[in-house]
Amino acid sequence: MSRVGVGVIGAGVISTQYLENLTTFPDLDVRFIADLDTERAAAQAQKFGIAASGTVDELLADDDIEIVVNLTIPAVHVDVALQAIAAGKHVWSEKPFALDRESGRMLLDAAHAAGKRVATAPDTILGAGIQSARRMIESGEIGAPLTALTLMQSPGPESWHPNPDFLFQEGAGPLFDIGPYYLTTLVQLFGPVKRVTATASKSRATRIIGSGPRAGESFDVTVPTHVAAMYEFESGQTAQSIFSFDSKLGRTQFEVAGVDGTLVVPDPNTFEGDLIVHRGTDEVETVASSGATTSRGTGVAELAQAIRENRPERASGEQAFHVLDIMVSTIEAAESGVPVSVESTVEVQPALPEGWDPRQAVISR
Repeated sequence: MSRVGVGVIGAGVISTQYLENLTTFPDLDVRFIADLDTERAAAQAQKFGIAASGTVDELLADDDIEIVVNLTIPAVHVDVALQAIAAGKHVWSEKPFALDRESGRMLLDAAHAAGKRVATAPDTILGAGIQSARRMIESGEIGAPLTALTLMQSPGPESWHPNPDFLFQEGAGPLFDIGPYYLTTLVQLFGPVKRVTATASKSRATRIIGSGPRAGESFDVTVPTHVAAMYEFESGQTAQSIFSFDSKLGRTQFEVAGVDGTLVVPDPNTFEGDLIVHRGTDEVETVASSGATTSRGTGVAELAQAIRENRPERASGEQAFHVLDIMVSTIEAAESGVPVSVESTVEVQPALPEGWDPRQAVISR
């Protein structure tokens, strides 16, 4: 089996982190970078030793590209993915999968009809931290898991981000921007969500940019900046979650309580980290995680291997659509004041083998 050809659409800031990884994975052959700004695409191609760059149409015309890595802004994720599918490509997309159920379902249907895959970030679930937590729970280390508590609280990104406007508009806010990390991890650990109850609020109608050339400029806030939710899972477990850009106390927490202990899971927005197990008042154990420690782009390698091995990928479009459905249902529950049933479901794929490493060739020769 040969290496899988990859083309990247979007040469913005996040592309650097992706390319630092993609160009080191032996099962991938990064062939092309495209961007509306072709000069920016050329600069990234030169920086990472990639042979070609140019327009999206030029990338899609390359028959040796099998996977398109979609790093565009959230508002065009679906449009770009549909173009790639129409050109006969599989897609790896940055989160969110889509901004609404209708376009997300359209994308899934198009991929299924074409026999293509639309895997989606976050791929942090493939990292050592979350995979180790999953293996620990599945091995019975804390007994039967019962509940989870997740917190993501911060003052918001406008103090440090030079262009934070989009993070406070449709497709973002703390729920859609950070929520996929937490919710995808919850689905990995507990399975699909069946119902959600929620509240949401917005502390300010406008915010002020705190750094960069636009410092002092104000912008409108059009989405909730604090969301609190209760999730009920098909398996019977529950989770309480807070996603907030309204807290002067910044913190992250992810706890899973079981019959015999409580596990503190590493930050789901990272790929590694120690696990902490509480079995009693004075009985606390710190366990080092094991597994892949590569960063963004890890899921592209796993997708490539899944294609060659003719098996489901772990960061699938079906999972991403379910997480999208959960987030949309969360907002609907907050707006209506009544619980909302989550109609979609997903089959969670098995945990990765403990020794899996995308830097080791599996399919290439």
